[in-house]
Amino acid sequence: MTAARRNLCILYGVIALVALIATWAHNIAYFSAGGDTLDFLASCFANHAVSSMTIDLTLVSVAALVFMVVEARRIDVKYLWVYVVLGFVVDISVAVPLFLIARERRLAQLQDA
Repeated sequence: MTAARRNLCILYGVIALVALIATWAHNIAYFSAGGDTLDFLASCFANHAVSSMTIDLTLVSVAALVFMVVEARRIDVKYLWVYVVLGFVVDISVAVPLFLIARERRLAQLQDA
């Protein structure tokens, strides 16, 4: 793996870690205060500003998932299902950078072959 690829993987890893900490700090606080999943989803459409962000994030998530599936099949990235599940269960902002690390590693393998 080249230094540029390695640095890119490190950057993706940092993004995934920051995303995990930043999003789950709020998720834990919300659910610890007695919120439930239905209230959480309703809050995603509490006003026009939040609705806009929710719809935007949902659609970019769909695009990211399509990219992940197509790219994983194209270059044979292993364990695609893990990244898809992480996108739904943890956060898409964590899953995509982790997938991009796997993608870079696979591209490095293909380049070295």
